[in-house]
Amino acid sequence: MSLGTTAQQLLQSPQRHPLSAWPCCHPRNEFLEKEASQQGLKVPKARKTGTTIAAVVYKDGVILGADTRATDDMVVADKNCLKIHFITSRIYCCGAGVAADAKMTTQLLSSNLQLHALSTGREPRVVTACRMLKQQLFRYKGHVGASLIVGGVDCRGPHLYTVHPHGSTDKLPFVSMGSGAGAAMAILEDRFKPDMELKPAMDLLRDAITAGIMCDLGSGSNVDLCVITREKVEMMRGFEQPGKRGERYGSYRYQKGTTAVLTQSIKPLEVELVEEHIQTIDME
Repeated sequence: MSLGTTAQQLLQSPQRHPLSAWPCCHPRNEFLEKEASQQGLKVPKARKTGTTIAAVVYKDGVILGADTRATDDMVVADKNCLKIHFITSRIYCCGAGVAADAKMTTQLLSSNLQLHALSTGREPRVVTACRMLKQQLFRYKGHVGASLIVGGVDCRGPHLYTVHPHGSTDKLPFVSMGSGAGAAMAILEDRFKPDMELKPAMDLLRDAITAGIMCDLGSGSNVDLCVITREKVEMMRGFEQPGKRGERYGSYRYQKGTTAVLTQSIKPLEVELVEEHIQTIDME
């Protein structure tokens, strides 16, 4: 079923008000929604995703961090989801948004960079990964719901990039993305310093991810960190558990008979057979 002729014409050529410098998108969207409702069509709803990912550049490299909760609407689908994806031996990527889109996008990027390394005979740079990602995502105009943080160390030092679903990118010393990015960015802006040592940088990123977990229902479970230097990569799964369940100090199970039964009434369940159907199945 398609929209009416008037709606199709409006989609192809948006009208402009003579005194306005921008398209009349708001009345146009209202008209399309009304036209769709008259024909029995429903406007698709936006998909709610939740994640907190962040990264910082420190003295000797970069540190990537992420939470481990994967959600399906308001249901926690996975409590220990890995959101820091391998790209090359010195480049990793944090993914937010639709989990399947982020995973398949990073897998495709990893294979393309391996082919690039074989054809050029040298290790790929971080900016190469960023360029491939932005070109791929821009091609799909935001329909691939993957917000990515690309971090790594190459011959020019540590680098950190953010890649948005529509293909726009930024290069910053500290970044955060996802639904918990606001709380994480507040911690990063308050405590980040250039040329930080490893331990303070790890504590800063841990606190930033924890802030996103505590302030966002779509983020949760554990904090994962990945430290990338020129010499090695160290992946730390379950580095921090801010939402760890507390231990009970006493037993709350009572023995049978602790509470007195004052009255008891038992009614038998009567079942009436309404219809019975028997079918034979051939077993090969």
